Amino acid sequence: MKLEDSIRKIKGIGEKTALPFAKAGIHTIGDLLAYYPRAYETFTEPVTLDQTEDGGKYAVQGILRSVSAVKRYARYQVFTAQIQVGEAVMQGTWFNMPFLRNYFQRGGQYIFRGLVKIRGSQYRMEQPEHYSLGDYDRLLHVMQPKYPLTAGLTGKMVTKAIRQVLDKGEVQIPEYLPEEILVKYRLRPEWEAHKEVHFPKDEQEMRRARERLVFDEFLFFVLGIRKLKETQESLRNEAPMSEVEETKKIIQGLPYELTGAQKRVWQEIAGDLSGAHMMSRLVQGDVGSGKTILAVLALVTAGVNGYQGALMVPTEVLAKQHYESILGLLDQFEIPLKAVLLTGSMTAKEKRAAGEAVEDGRAQIVIGTHALIQENVNYHRLGLVVTDEQHRFGVRQRETLAEKGLHPHVLVMSATPIPRTLAIIVYGDLELSVVDELPASRLPIKNCVVDESYRPSAYRFMEKETALGHQVYIICPMVEENEELELQNVTDYTKKLSDLLPGHRIACLHGRMKAKEKNEIMERFAGGEIQILVSTTVIEVGINVPNATVMLVENAERFGLAQLHQLRGRVGRGKAQSYCIFMSGSKSKDTKKRLEVLNQSNDGFYIAGEDLKLRGPGDLFGIRQSGVLEFQLGDVYQDAKVLQNASEAAGDILKKDPGLKDANHQALAQKLASYLKKGGENLSL
Repeated sequence: MKLEDSIRKIKGIGEKTALPFAKAGIHTIGDLLAYYPRAYETFTEPVTLDQTEDGGKYAVQGILRSVSAVKRYARYQVFTAQIQVGEAVMQGTWFNMPFLRNYFQRGGQYIFRGLVKIRGSQYRMEQPEHYSLGDYDRLLHVMQPKYPLTAGLTGKMVTKAIRQVLDKGEVQIPEYLPEEILVKYRLRPEWEAHKEVHFPKDEQEMRRARERLVFDEFLFFVLGIRKLKETQESLRNEAPMSEVEETKKIIQGLPYELTGAQKRVWQEIAGDLSGAHMMSRLVQGDVGSGKTILAVLALVTAGVNGYQGALMVPTEVLAKQHYESILGLLDQFEIPLKAVLLTGSMTAKEKRAAGEAVEDGRAQIVIGTHALIQENVNYHRLGLVVTDEQHRFGVRQRETLAEKGLHPHVLVMSATPIPRTLAIIVYGDLELSVVDELPASRLPIKNCVVDESYRPSAYRFMEKETALGHQVYIICPMVEENEELELQNVTDYTKKLSDLLPGHRIACLHGRMKAKEKNEIMERFAGGEIQILVSTTVIEVGINVPNATVMLVENAERFGLAQLHQLRGRVGRGKAQSYCIFMSGSKSKDTKKRLEVLNQSNDGFYIAGEDLKLRGPGDLFGIRQSGVLEFQLGDVYQDAKVLQNASEAAGDILKKDPGLKDANHQALAQKLASYLKKGGENLSL
């Protein structure tokens, strides 16, 4: 079997069985092996009830004393059992599993495993797993992989398929890393790494396997970046732009003075636009540091020089906000440039009118979502693309424009606080500018880190703020209830909050909604119709509501510090004092210490640095950052050392063999070509 072979070569996977795999993006043997576990479950020794804590997951050994009759309700069926655990008694409750009642034998000994709820002296487990003593003994201390699943695809199906491929040893996974790299960085051979990441003997083996696979992800990313940088450096400036009086007019007429950092970065951008080569620059700055005005100055420069400038942002709501803001500036300073909006939800007639203005050159500034680079959008003379990091301007987008004969200057705006040492690697293809100064007029956000007992006080505070006419964000980590994780979810939270705060206009927002529905809710919130918005992290980018003054983050321990800082950036955008409440469901001292960093500082770069120090190799799958780069396994914060090693290895390889022509690097060159052919989806240009 080869990695490119169809999964239908695996015994037991036919045309029908292959469908749920295909839904999860698994078509080939290679796809299957790269479908890594999202977590592992380790079966530990059973404990007594006095060793448990409320909300923790445990296994207990008990004798079944009695089972109730099955009670039937409108939407579910339920039965309970009394279980003797040592001297204490625990109640087990099962929903919609009436057949289990006949399985249990009174007086029989079983292992029950699940979340323990303690109320006074009473112990309960809802929907616990159950095992015979022998079955549980066989599972003891073995790490069981847990895979991300889609409709129709079960964990058993994935595990069975992967076991068949790996246990038989039929698949050919050639080693493509040179021996000296494997030795220098103490990396597992690729074949062993795949086997050990899916079915590790213990945590140490899993970590070593994961490190090898993360190293590979980073290595291809860095090699791809270096190759693209070579290509970019050979592109001469096809759209030279000189500085114009209109930008000076805007700078002088603003109701505030640009900070020293903004002035410095603007000179760097202006220098690129008039320089010998096409611009590829990243402007990195904390939330509220004033990056947007720099983008507007660049777009105006392009327009006045006879070119077109495009501003690409993540959401339609933000596109409309930018469009209206730019129209206002052009009108205020009497600059004779035409701006148009182009988004997916516009009517065919509106799109046609905007498209014609872009194609014949009447529109010099184009603002929109990724619709800006669709095949049917033809530019008259595109000289500049400004893009938000959430729509990274990568390989495919560049190719789309290059096919139209366009090689525009590229300016990437990023509010992701990533330490400079990592930014140099991650954004290796871009010149780096940092806006490291906040405007003096910006009020610092007031923060507090609290436990769940503070929730009633938080709700009273939110009522006070909405009474003043302000708005509130509440962030939950999940969309719907999950039996295994007792986390707040937007669906139930919105219903509960509507009961608790009658008379308030409350809505929820999450990523599973259709784009039209999401846009409608965000527009209503931006327009002040909605007072309290309960959302997942989908709100992290893409909306600017200066009237929002409070953010409450539920289960804050589930997020990385950099992500929490990004979320916090949704408030503090107006003239009123803003507040952020980080509510933690964890009593861990380490969690409290980590969250306290947010209490101490509103500086994203300081927070990112502290996060790097505090994270360590701890939680491999729980806390992930967003907004930087989405790798399958790697995380640039958590795996910073591996990223640095991969960058060093890429440098050594290219120094010895720039074209990867040596026989020693043939397999590596083929892998890299395959990676780039797929579009190098993570490559940020």
